[in-house]
Amino acid sequence: MAAETRLIKKYPNRRLYDTATSSYITLADVKQLVLDNIVFKVVDAKSEQDLTRSILLQIILEEEGAGAPMFSSEMLCQIIRFYGDALQDMMGKYLEKNIHTFMDIQRKLQDQGIGKVGENPMLNPDAYSQFVKMQGPAIQGLMSNYLEQSANAFLDMQQQMQKQARNMFGSFPFGMPGAGTEGSTDNAKTTSDEPSEEKK
Repeated sequence: MAAETRLIKKYPNRRLYDTATSSYITLADVKQLVLDNIVFKVVDAKSEQDLTRSILLQIILEEEGAGAPMFSSEMLCQIIRFYGDALQDMMGKYLEKNIHTFMDIQRKLQDQGIGKVGENPMLNPDAYSQFVKMQGPAIQGLMSNYLEQSANAFLDMQQQMQKQARNMFGSFPFGMPGAGTEGSTDNAKTTSDEPSEEKK
């Protein structure tokens, strides 16, 4: 049976309200929900617009500014360049698949480590857990390098595709298609309404 999605409401004053505990929570609390693998959804208290991705991005922004960033400036620039590109959707799926692959590798290594602990009575499971926690920065660095290499590989593939397209269409009288016009973006609507109190 699938776990019920936990509902969190965000009010105009930026406060987050957890309907499961009938209390206000912080971004740190939301981060803990992620770490605990609890399925949740953040919605605007008034419009019910899904804000989950926005909140998760805020958490990533705080983590990146905490002194141990996972993404280099170059990698972030490369990701930004894909927005509006014809390969944007493909890039997103490519990175997501690579993250899942990395997680599978990490999970297998952890399972193998736990198995070794069970085979060796001299090893304490608590000591092994502490050892895994100590490896956090190293694993984070490995993940960062893995993602950066994946993004670079995808960028190389994009450049190769563009080169092939130029070679293919270059001989035609109309030449290469134009880059297109810049699209306008709508500003997000904001509201100054005061948050209503949630009934508990």
